[in-house]
Amino acid sequence: MRFHISPKSLIVTLLLGLAASLGHAERIKDLAQIQGVRTNQLIGYGLVVGLDSTGDQTSQAPFTVQSLNNMLAQLGVTVPANVTPQLKNVAAVAVHAVMPAFVKPGQTIDITVNSIANAKSLRGGSLLVTPLRGLDGQIYAIAQGNLIVSGFGVEGTDGSKLTVNVPSSGRIPNGATVERAVSSQLAQGDSIILNLNDADFTTATRVVASVNKGVGAGVASIIDGGSVKVQAPLDITQRVAFLSTVENLEVEPASGAAKVIINSRTGTVVISSHVVVSPAAVSHGSLSVSIKEEQTVSQPGPFSKGQTTVVNNSIINVDQGTNRMFLFKPGVELEQIVRAVNEVGAAPGDLVAILEALKEAGALQAELIVI
Repeated sequence: MRFHISPKSLIVTLLLGLAASLGHAERIKDLAQIQGVRTNQLIGYGLVVGLDSTGDQTSQAPFTVQSLNNMLAQLGVTVPANVTPQLKNVAAVAVHAVMPAFVKPGQTIDITVNSIANAKSLRGGSLLVTPLRGLDGQIYAIAQGNLIVSGFGVEGTDGSKLTVNVPSSGRIPNGATVERAVSSQLAQGDSIILNLNDADFTTATRVVASVNKGVGAGVASIIDGGSVKVQAPLDITQRVAFLSTVENLEVEPASGAAKVIINSRTGTVVISSHVVVSPAAVSHGSLSVSIKEEQTVSQPGPFSKGQTTVVNNSIINVDQGTNRMFLFKPGVELEQIVRAVNEVGAAPGDLVAILEALKEAGALQAELIVI
């Protein structure tokens, strides 16, 4: 497997890996989340109207007409059963939103609107009243408003068209009003649980030590490598003030495990600073084959009865790069690996192939992750 990586991109990723190894303190609020304080996903189905002939094709999306007829019936307008409206300015859409923690009735949240049929564009449309439900089936918010669509599309009479971004999707800032609050677990029990964003036994131990030092001995204890239990006051006012103190305590997170991460789609390589290599000898070369087609003209001899013809010639060149061989000594770290590869003139893409070969040989003391 070979990837093409620019030297500049490789340098940036290596610097990121080096920076991660430097000791630095972070606030607990950046390292962990309080259990029970979470967002909730909402979803709804509605209609967007007012489109400029870019809505659903009703012959292919009959549910759009059905939804419109149901809405009109609720407003007192009856559409005859034998009439099928041929509309171009209406689109059936899915509406979804994320309801933040502690949001209360009357507050507003942002919503995203996406076409679910064959509407060409939602630009210029307005979303009609749409209830947003949670996974429990209850209505938590009501959405309505004018869409903001960043994409657009144009089409010529000959069938040619141009589309920029995604015109079938849009957003409405503050487009939904919260109607029901989600109960919080913050005030329940005599303790709170801190869940680390990245589970690590060392980091969990340091969080406990920081809390016990900052607010009182014995207040915090370890549940496992990803969670810490903290005793908290029962009074909600005191508990909020207590959590404010705890989340601003500083902790130096543990260094991550040695990893080499390769993005197979973008060619990005990130190497952590703890990557070491056991004794190993590496020989790396490349083989390139190029085929070029040329046409030449064959002329007949003088006074002959031959005809001029065109002859196709294939020129094949094989270039085998010079094999490069170097030795990794015991305990080699990141800096020496990169320096050794650069000294033999290897390209950044060669580094990926070398690391994969070292891992297969058992000489790379790190986890190799390909995403």
